[in-house]
Amino acid sequence: QVQLVESGGGLVQAGGSLRLSCAASGRTGSTTTMGWFRQAPGKEREFVAAIRWSSTSTVIAASVKGRFTISRDNAKNTVYLQMNSLKPEDTAVYYCAAREYYSSSYVPASFGFWGQGTQVTVSS
Repeated sequence: QVQLVESGGGLVQAGGSLRLSCAASGRTGSTTTMGWFRQAPGKEREFVAAIRWSSTSTVIAASVKGRFTISRDNAKNTVYLQMNSLKPEDTAVYYCAAREYYSSSYVPASFGFWGQGTQVTVSS
């Protein structure tokens, strides 16, 4: 099993920044890819960003490209989501996720491990 714990959420004004962290523990060696997703009230969970443990290449959703970046620290088994120029529509619960297999799909069902989420609220 893999355990994921998110931190860093909070309330920020529009235009501000937050950095989310996701600490992974357990059988992290079995995972290949880490991702961030978000879910706003009444909406489906959507993909935000992903990164592989073995590569610096990243995948970023079009809705946040140019504002959000994902990075990792393998020594700390931690993945980060740097969020800049935040907008009210970025308000959501942000989830960290991990999966064991390489895939070109970034739908939520392709990730097998999930954290409990951290709330991000952007005020206008």
